[in-house]
Amino acid sequence: MTARLVSWRELAPDVRHFVFEAPEVEKLDFQPGQFVSLSHPIGGKTITRAYSLSGVPDGNRFELCLNRVADGLFSPHLFAMSPGESVSMKGPLGTFVWRDRDREAFLVATGTGIAPMRGMLLDELAREGARPVTLLFGARYPHGLLYRYEFEEMAAAHPRLRFVPTVTRPDETWTGRTGRVQPHLLELLGDRTDVDVYICGLADMVNDTRALLKERGFDRKQVIVEKFD
Repeated sequence: MTARLVSWRELAPDVRHFVFEAPEVEKLDFQPGQFVSLSHPIGGKTITRAYSLSGVPDGNRFELCLNRVADGLFSPHLFAMSPGESVSMKGPLGTFVWRDRDREAFLVATGTGIAPMRGMLLDELAREGARPVTLLFGARYPHGLLYRYEFEEMAAAHPRLRFVPTVTRPDETWTGRTGRVQPHLLELLGDRTDVDVYICGLADMVNDTRALLKERGFDRKQVIVEKFD
């Protein structure tokens, strides 16, 4: 299958939101939270990378959020693409999707780990329901809180969504929470173990957070993870 670039916009320095389309199909079916694998010949080799979908199904279009890795092989190619250019695609694939839609959920993300959770939240808030959902999102700097204003608008429009951002390197304008996501998650949970926790980000954060939840008594089925190496 082919993925053709439609448009992109900058979210932060070296981070972009991309819109692609799959011209061979009328509708691209997927569950929010899944990923696609993109491939292209680069330097004489076919390079493949997986990227989480950051939106909900929309005809044959799909959205990605990714950062440009300076010494990477694939992301610089995507950042150099112009609308109309294409790469090969497989998917959508993956199991990082909503499980029990009736259980209260906590979403924990850092960096571009927010990508699948954006789609999951858009999907959840389009449903009729009353279950509370908390999004805990960590970044180094305030400008790294990708989609921040979108999430603030979601929370304002949907009282059952609580948006909790935190940064580890605040500037003089930041008045919110500071530090890593792990202690904030434990504070927000208190002594509760009756919720599902979805975690996405770099492997160190995901593994550390999962271990903390295990110590708290969470069953492994209540902790759903997606990690980037």
